[in-house]
Amino acid sequence: MAQPSFGQTGGDGQPPVCPRHPDTVSYIRCQRCGRPTCPQCQRQAPVGVQCVDCVAQARKAAPAQRTIFGGTVREGQPLMTMIFAGLCVVAYLVLVVVSDLRRDLVFLPVLGEVEPHRFLTAAFLHAGFLHLAINMYALWIVGSVLEPVLGRWRFTVLYLLSALGGSVGVLLLASPQSPAWITPVVGASGAVFGLFGGIAVVLRRMRRDTTQILVLLVINAVISLFIARISWQAHLGGLIVGALLTAAFVYAPKKYRTVTSVGASVVVFAMLVVASMVKYASV
Repeated sequence: MAQPSFGQTGGDGQPPVCPRHPDTVSYIRCQRCGRPTCPQCQRQAPVGVQCVDCVAQARKAAPAQRTIFGGTVREGQPLMTMIFAGLCVVAYLVLVVVSDLRRDLVFLPVLGEVEPHRFLTAAFLHAGFLHLAINMYALWIVGSVLEPVLGRWRFTVLYLLSALGGSVGVLLLASPQSPAWITPVVGASGAVFGLFGGIAVVLRRMRRDTTQILVLLVINAVISLFIARISWQAHLGGLIVGALLTAAFVYAPKKYRTVTSVGASVVVFAMLVVASMVKYASV
């Protein structure tokens, strides 16, 4: 049986066909590899057309596009922002069904030393639907701007360390003799405030107007101080961690940006651990 020709018309008179679709005759050739390419596989090039295989190879070989702060330029929605929001929603729904799990996941200063997982798990829990909705709205608004600028891994580290910073803030500002020492704390507010601090630093670095974000921070600070059951300590801890870490991300020299970002992340995490250990040792 004769094989289809992918080049010039063969001596047997067969017309050239597309390599990906051998049943389709094509006299149009790729400008890079010279093979026939059918309308389904053609991609417009600056001169002529290219086949999908050559376009894919060129895309792989091309260096990744970077944002001003070194993040990889990606299309579509902010993935990590959606993942963090999704985890919070899933945790809320699970606890609606299995409410007894909450007592093992909330953060209490009195239990943080023996059950350190609470420092982080509490950031994915919420006291009610309104609490969840407010935090998720803020996460989406800020995260959809900050994640594309910083890149996924820096944004992920920023969020998680800000969440830890919120719990550590509660710990450091709680007295063992006060009710705060045994009061459970939940919510993504510490992480969200870390993002607030982060976006303020980014805007400052880019020499953009920071008035709106500062006003938003002041309003939230006032609400935290004067409305009961809102942990201003967690907000403060997350805000400080987020601002410090983002400053390291965006002010690092371009040549040493990755090394500086990794180093700053490790240092901030170590500082949170040491601060917690010192606090518990002093009790």
